[in-house]
Amino acid sequence: QVQLVESGGGLVQPWGSLRLSCAAAGFTCNEYMMGWYLQAPGKEREFVALISHDGRSTHYSDSKRGRFTISRDNAKETVYLQMVSLKPEDAGVYYCNARLTYTYGGPGGTWGQGTQVTVSS
Repeated sequence: QVQLVESGGGLVQPWGSLRLSCAAAGFTCNEYMMGWYLQAPGKEREFVALISHDGRSTHYSDSKRGRFTISRDNAKETVYLQMVSLKPEDAGVYYCNARLTYTYGGPGGTWGQGTQVTVSS
């Protein structure tokens, strides 16, 4: 059974840092492109970051570039999202996504259940 499980969310103060993890199971993780998406309260889910199957290529949304870093450890079948200088607008549910193409956006691929990030003082 293909499964993605996110973890690492929580409450953080503005300008704080947090690292999210996404553990993959039931498929060969190193064959898939992995992405992170954010659904803020009252908004549609939006693209955050994407990493190629081998980790050599990454892509970020304009609003997160420079503050967020996506990485992966294929030996551990885990993808990470390091977030620094967090802002209130970074709050919401973060979802992990796996797909076979280096593309982002839309409902395609496999999704995790999400992990909540709250940015508040």
